[in-house]
Amino acid sequence: MSLSNTLDVNWYDRYADEDSIRGLTRGLIETTWPEPDWKHREHCVATLGLILFYPDMDLDDELPRIIQRYNLAQGGQNTETAGYHHSMTLLYLNAIRHFVRTLPPNTPSGIAARTLLQSPIGKKEYPLRYYS
Repeated sequence: MSLSNTLDVNWYDRYADEDSIRGLTRGLIETTWPEPDWKHREHCVATLGLILFYPDMDLDDELPRIIQRYNLAQGGQNTETAGYHHSMTLLYLNAIRHFVRTLPPNTPSGIAARTLLQSPIGKKEYPLRYYS
């Protein structure tokens, strides 16, 4: 196994349990998750956590504000070229919602996170299926 494959396996395990997913999701909502550790996988897993653990939250309405607030709290901006991107947010939100609907009933959140990250949605290139 190459070093890159070893690293990939290890970061999948980072969100192997409900507590770690809840911590990430709470960190996004409360704007406390450290920005240097806010990568593509965290975007995906936090969105999964919002869907799983906050079923009454209107994510179409709230997620844009959550992301924009997080970006500003971490010293970022929300401009045409940086920060929040509405089309990408909706693309991933809808894709991850669909992913959740396809899970077997009572799938543990850690298994859901690993499966999501290993799916096409978990790859940075996913939007290129729809945008170029």
